[in-house]
Parts: sequence; structure tokens; C-alpha cells
Amino acid sequence: GGKPVYRSFKLSYYNEYKSYLRPPKMAPNIEISTADRLKCKVFNGAFAGVVGVTCTFPLDLVKTRMQNQNKALAGGKPVYRNVFHCFSSVLRNEGIRGLYRGVGVNLLLINPEKAIKLVVNDELRRKFIVSSGSNKLSIKHEVLAGAGAGICQIVITTPMELLKIQLQLASQMPGNKMTAVSIARKLFQEKGLKGLYKGTVCTALRDVTFSCVYFPMVSKGIQHFHQPDDDNLTKFFKTLFVACVAGAGAAGIVTPFDVVKTRIQTVIPGIQTSSYSGIPDAFKKIIANEGFGALYKGVIPRMSVIAPLFAIAQSVYFIGVAQYLFNVPNIY
Repeated sequence: GGKPVYRSFKLSYYNEYKSYLRPPKMAPNIEISTADRLKCKVFNGAFAGVVGVTCTFPLDLVKTRMQNQNKALAGGKPVYRNVFHCFSSVLRNEGIRGLYRGVGVNLLLINPEKAIKLVVNDELRRKFIVSSGSNKLSIKHEVLAGAGAGICQIVITTPMELLKIQLQLASQMPGNKMTAVSIARKLFQEKGLKGLYKGTVCTALRDVTFSCVYFPMVSKGIQHFHQPDDDNLTKFFKTLFVACVAGAGAAGIVTPFDVVKTRIQTVIPGIQTSSYSGIPDAFKKIIANEGFGALYKGVIPRMSVIAPLFAIAQSVYFIGVAQYLFNVPNIY
């Protein structure tokens, strides 16, 4: 009728992008099987993990370097003054590849790790809703669903974190050419399967606590911000915001466990010469030698990593890429 379809380029882009977030058209009342539902959720979780890690890995490397600084072992002078100094030093001395050192093992294992974490929480929540006969879960059930996801993921998380940390720190040693395969082989030869699961208890303390905080916060946030008339794009950005806030908060709470885990899992000779007999001993020595604040080393880069990582992963997970690939109805 002589009127432009879109009032501006911004509105045009919005409507075009919004169309990609619509679920595929299906015949009404089609029931999706449990196997298909799980297949799609696992795929979505794995895809979400890869996207999230690719975007945030450089910050994770900076976090690891900051957490592993020990003034007592470095003549009282830290290698890196702050987050920005660490980032610029790595970029200057090791290049872009240095910022992504260890990303390979993360990308390989993040698929099952994120799939397990997101899908187990989702399915446990589903079970609790069915058993309770209510559409809303109690805080107790939300925490239990998060705890279940955290417990299940450590099977993958522990060796993944162990190998990642060694690779992120290895470049600090001149002439070091270690790979994830060589580190894993050496640990397995020296200590068997137990060597690859060094720091399991501390990893569990971190991941279970994180999940118990993160998932209920996301759930309550989505319930509060999502409105019935929201379109898919609006829901996407609201989920992105909620997951970002929840991820940052949960990451800050569990940082002491993450610092201790990083110290315990550092097994490269010459990088960390102080040994810890266990978690209590690690807490005691870190506080005695470096002060209570050392338990929060790297808290800003950690929150900066986890907030966008989980915001991206959670949002990508709920977009449901698998729904388009496998042509199935909404699985959430």
C-alpha cells in the first residue's frame, strides 16, 4: 500500500533474525519419543559448549595463570600484576596461539561435559515435575537437580581440567613441547587412571556447589523475566542476561574451591613446587603463605569467563539447533 515493509534497517534485521529462532513447523499434537528428545538435548548441549568455550577460552587461560601465581615461591614478586598485564604478556610473548593453548582438549571434552550438565539437570527437573504433579519446582528439587548435574559431569570435568591446566601453564617453561596426549600418557603410566583423576574431590566441591547455585538462579530468573507474549528473540536475550548474572554469581561463590583445585591439579615440575597432601592442607598453606585473599585469586577473570560461557551455552542450548537439523517439535 505504498508503505515500507520495515521502518528501518534495525527493524528489518530484527524481524529477519527472529525468523531463525522459530521452531520448525510440525503437525499438531505430535509426541516426541524419549530417545529423540534426549538425542536433541545432547546435541544442543554439546553444540552450546563448543560455542561458549571458543568465545571465552582466552579469559580462562588468564584466570589459570593468575590463580597459579605463588608469591612465596617466586621471591615475593608475582609474574603478572593484574588481569590486563597477564593478557597482554601472553599475547606479546606467545601470540594468539598462546591464548588458546589447551583449547583442543577442552573442545574435545566440552561436548560430553556440557551435554551431561545441561541434559541431566533438565531431565531431573522433568522427573521432579512429573512426580510432584506441579508445574513449579520447589527450591529443594531445583537444588537437587543441579547437584545431580554437577555430580555426573565430574567424570568428564576432572581429566579435562587437569590436562587443560597443564597445557595452559606449560608454555611458561622454556622449550616445553608437551601435548595433551603426552601428558595423559605420562600420568597414566606413572599413576594409572587415578593420575587422570587427581583433584576429583575438589572438582566435585566446585562443580556441585556451582550447579546448586546456578541452575535455581537461572530458573527463577527466567520465571521472573519471561512473559507469555514474548517472542523467541526476546526470550533468547532475556535468557542470555539471566544466565550471565547467575553464572557470574555462582562462579564468585566457588572461586576458593577453584583456586585449590588448580593448585592441586598442577603437576608439571618447576611450575608449582609446593605440594599439598589434600584439600584441608591446601587451604591451610595458601592462607598461611599468601593470605586469605589468595583464595580469590583470579575471581574477576573467572567470573568474566563463566558469565559469558554459561550465558552463551544456556541460550544456545534453548535455541534448539537440533530441532532444525532433526525436524522435531519443541523439546523444552
